[in-house]
Amino acid sequence: MMKHSDQPLWYIIHTYTGHEDVVEESLRNMIENNGLQDQIFDIKVLKREEIVEKEDGKRKVVLKNIYPSYVFIKMIYSNQVWYYVTSTNGVTGFVGPQGRPMPLTPEEVKKNGLEAIKIEDFNIKVGDNVEIISGALAGFVGTVDEIHADREKVKVTVPMFGRLTPVEVEFSNVEKVK
Repeated sequence: MMKHSDQPLWYIIHTYTGHEDVVEESLRNMIENNGLQDQIFDIKVLKREEIVEKEDGKRKVVLKNIYPSYVFIKMIYSNQVWYYVTSTNGVTGFVGPQGRPMPLTPEEVKKNGLEAIKIEDFNIKVGDNVEIISGALAGFVGTVDEIHADREKVKVTVPMFGRLTPVEVEFSNVEKVK
């Protein structure tokens, strides 16, 4: 197997298509029932808001999975935890070479917004130029107008469709332009 870590790291679990939310709920119940709160710390199904136009022309905001068939889990790896997770209904295994769990790099954790960024670690100020690094507006460069530490979001003005447009972006989705 893999070498054990005493630090919690993020891993990716593969699930049956459409079972991501069920797997998340099952994992939370399994943690509770087996007292694994000191070994499994967080579970996330990454979603984004999408605007969908219905047949009657009305628009509706829906949550879509960013990575269908995948669930992210922050845990301290051990054979016991591996067994519990892979025995959970809907889980087909871990993502990694030969199905062995491969932890995400700190860059992957940041890019996917898996960890909340503490305001003291957030080195962007009003007036800074930033690039949006993920989400629907990835690649846009703009200027920070406001910082909302309580919600971990910044308001950035970006040039869009020939005019300056203010957009709200999560801390984890912006990077200071050097």
